Amino acid sequence: MPTASGHTTAIRATRAVGTDVYNLDGQRIGKVEDIVLDKTENAIMFAVVGFGGFLGMGEKFHPVPWATLDYDQDQDGYVVPFTKEELEAAPADTISELTKDDGLYARQEAYSYYKVDPYWN
Repeated sequence: MPTASGHTTAIRATRAVGTDVYNLDGQRIGKVEDIVLDKTENAIMFAVVGFGGFLGMGEKFHPVPWATLDYDQDQDGYVVPFTKEELEAAPADTISELTKDDGLYARQEAYSYYKVDPYWN
């Protein structure tokens, strides 16, 4: 299934990790730090988007449903349909905590918070 802007449906994880993420106002909010896979469902659970902090200190890691990231060629990055305030209030933790217990809690929190239909139903 193509993305909202009609881009390709396949991408290598190495190409996505490190890509900047922008909000709807065009402000850079962070970057894709990692991608968490659901091996049993053959799906992407969520992208780990890091933002905030300075020189790696105080950075927050947010589980963001992959389907909400849309690549914008003009910005050479992903755009998410959320305000800065929504993102600041979103679930966040360390990467190790987000992936604890197979990442199921972080996945549930992210899909619920962002009101995204779960892929696992």
